[in-house]
Amino acid sequence: MTGKGQESARKGSPSPLAPLPTGERGKPSSPPTPLPSFAKASSFVETTEDKSEGVPGGEGGKRRSGLHVVCFGGEDWWYHNRGHVDMQLMQRFAARGRVLYVNSIVMRKFNVGEGGMFWRRVRRKVASIRRGMSEEKPGFFVYSPLTLPVHHVWAAARLNQAGLKLQVKRAMRKIGIARPIVWVACPPALETAAAIAGEALVYQRTDRYEEYPGVDSGEIRRMDRELKKRADLTVFVNHALYEAEGAECRRAFLSDHGVDYEFFAEAEKDARMPEEIKALPRPIIGFFGGIDDHTMDVALAAEVARMRPKYSFVFVGSASADLGPFEGLSNARFVGKKAYEEIPHYGKCFDVAIMPWRQNEWIKMCNPVKLKEYLALGKPVVSTPFRELEHYREVAYVARGAEEFAAALDRAIAEDSPERKAARRERVRGHTWDAKAEEVLRAIREAVRTSDR
Repeated sequence: MTGKGQESARKGSPSPLAPLPTGERGKPSSPPTPLPSFAKASSFVETTEDKSEGVPGGEGGKRRSGLHVVCFGGEDWWYHNRGHVDMQLMQRFAARGRVLYVNSIVMRKFNVGEGGMFWRRVRRKVASIRRGMSEEKPGFFVYSPLTLPVHHVWAAARLNQAGLKLQVKRAMRKIGIARPIVWVACPPALETAAAIAGEALVYQRTDRYEEYPGVDSGEIRRMDRELKKRADLTVFVNHALYEAEGAECRRAFLSDHGVDYEFFAEAEKDARMPEEIKALPRPIIGFFGGIDDHTMDVALAAEVARMRPKYSFVFVGSASADLGPFEGLSNARFVGKKAYEEIPHYGKCFDVAIMPWRQNEWIKMCNPVKLKEYLALGKPVVSTPFRELEHYREVAYVARGAEEFAAALDRAIAEDSPERKAARRERVRGHTWDAKAEEVLRAIREAVRTSDR
């Protein structure tokens, strides 16, 4: 990669962070060197007597040595798709020590005017909080603290942050975490994250959070700017956002998304098919993920389905968008949200996988994980344009408007072959989440080694 946008930027220092030699499109130009144990490689962690208050499912005796991380997640582990970057990396970090994953702090403003959707979110959040803390996998603890959507109201926000700090610090003591890497994937966690005595502060800038519907854009921008100034490392996962904002950070790092490659690629070896779609007429045009107004162009997708009545259109995921444009279309089926473990078994049934995105600021700077998941399944991909897709033009079809999109579906079906399927899988074979975890940990270690804070 070349140009200032492909270099890490740090205020007060002309030298970029280059923890990995990188080649075209952000891929390692040579196999990464295996990362030594952090207990040996840095001062991040040490083995100490366990002074925890009783770890649910924990080992007792000595606290597990290795990597310790507190992550303020961008999603809720119990209710959202687990393919997101923070969830995937934290599970791998937990295999090296212990991770506290704090479910997403409410970022939207309180808005009863949303009607039924608002109350569904409230019920979901209350249920998440009532679950307390749980060790979902060895060393991987998930916790939902009590917080309110008041970060845009100064006095209430101070009380909210004070309560959050107390809850998170108590959870850390309970499971024996001390001086962790503090990872922030949700800007409203800024003050709490900064109050934790940790070895490093990492900010995950995967999207333009200020463009998310229903948030106080000005306040989220303020938090974003402050996190970039304070964080030892700001991790970007798409080229466009990295190029636009890397210079605003103390230290910036481009890592791209990973994929559960084997999980998706091996799904076809299981002959079972989901009941809802196994009898549908072929070809099946499919999508999995959230069906939301700020991301999916529902009108476009419906128009394409109307133009291809002999194709079956399947949408897997929860829908907050108005699906009215699909009314009367017998060839479109919405099967609802499915567990992450089931997603590959729906995806393996697709003849073509689609991403009918809106053209807005959120999509302009996005890098959907599902792109690599579709490719790991070996499926042809048809999508509306977005910047990150330019790096995958050789394995995807790009279409603007319903007529182009429908024609691209026809081409994808006609041109598919075992050779093309293999090429799509090969394009993402090396982009596993394990490899990304190694890459990011080396970048954090380098940032801490050279930090002037």
